[in-house]
Amino acid sequence: MNQNPDPLNRFGMAPIAANQAAMGVRVNGEIAIVREGFLTMAFVWMFIGLLLSAGATYLTMTNDAILNFTARNYFVFFLVELGFVVVVSAAINRIGALVALALFFGFALLNGLTLGIVVYAYTEAGGWAGVTSAFLGASAIFGSAALYGVVTKRDLMRLGGILTMGLIGLLVVMLVNVFLGSSTIDFVIGIAGVAIFTGLTAWDVQRIQRGYLGNVRDRESASVVGALALYLDFVNLFLMLLRLFSRR
Repeated sequence: MNQNPDPLNRFGMAPIAANQAAMGVRVNGEIAIVREGFLTMAFVWMFIGLLLSAGATYLTMTNDAILNFTARNYFVFFLVELGFVVVVSAAINRIGALVALALFFGFALLNGLTLGIVVYAYTEAGGWAGVTSAFLGASAIFGSAALYGVVTKRDLMRLGGILTMGLIGLLVVMLVNVFLGSSTIDFVIGIAGVAIFTGLTAWDVQRIQRGYLGNVRDRESASVVGALALYLDFVNLFLMLLRLFSRR
């Protein structure tokens, strides 16, 4: 007696086994193999975001009015940036990829303004050598970690929890050191931060490549979520190296 083959789903594919679910992006309760290409798009959006941030940073440092306005509202800007991250990460399926991308670019511009304050402070204290070294170092480390995340056959997914806990611990120590003002602790924060964000870069690249992005519905949305993660990895690597190369 002939058995009917499994019916095709609405993507024209046979139903995917449960153990294959993590290898794609979940779309309205079904699994579509759409991960191919969205790692590339994540990098494209990330680089555009970095260019927007660089432009905003330059504008802040060269315009006294913007510099003073950003300095006065630095904490408010920080809270708004945090809100951007939460909205894009948690509400991506409700707001859609286009709105999320616009929010990401807005976040990159706003973050560029606040980065302008940080870079301005470091250049005033120690010149451009430390800033340049930090940027070149962050670029080299990020590129190497991202390449490792793409080519390695090791499963880095198990490192996610460890890296997240390390990041939380790092934030706590940074908060405590705001009151202590210890240069030794600040140096340790820089070293630990570089290690954590190097690991997060490799982890993020591998999880984006494999489609471990929760219940993101489509490739476009996945590329925006991935771009945000990679952008944050690079910027934080830069800031941690800035602590080390501009100790004054």
